[in-house]
Amino acid sequence: MTSMQSVSVRRRRAVAAAGAVSAGLLVLSACDKPTPMSTITVGRSSVSEEATCGGEGDALKAADLAACLKDTGDVKSISVDPDETVRIGVDPDVADKRWTILMNGQQLTEDSDKTYRTIPGSVFFNAQYGAQGNSTLVSIRAGDGKKESQTVTGLWTFKLKKDD
Repeated sequence: MTSMQSVSVRRRRAVAAAGAVSAGLLVLSACDKPTPMSTITVGRSSVSEEATCGGEGDALKAADLAACLKDTGDVKSISVDPDETVRIGVDPDVADKRWTILMNGQQLTEDSDKTYRTIPGSVFFNAQYGAQGNSTLVSIRAGDGKKESQTVTGLWTFKLKKDD
């Protein structure tokens, strides 16, 4: 093979590689971008979930938010020993726009711009905080970053089951 043929072969390979990369990017751009994740960790166990509702940054309507809080059929669950610490974490994009923790639909914590919060496991099964029975729904409510008139942009819901 002459040096001219060698250069020609290398160019064709480079063009083919560039075409493959471009095609791959085109396919990826057609996919929906996943919503940010939230994670609950207890001891060595954890569960993560994409947004149950919203999560793309657009404001949720009040009716959609209420329906989402009631729709608990397909939420992930984790066992919680009341003596353990529950760690709840969100993606930095969610933290930057402020978020709060709800327990059975009621606000449990003040909103925060941190990426995680820790709460004693006993809180989630204490009637004083609105707990009923051996399981509790915990939701993470994302906002739009405006502390004084915050709009809800996403909701992640998990079920915490009491582990005695």
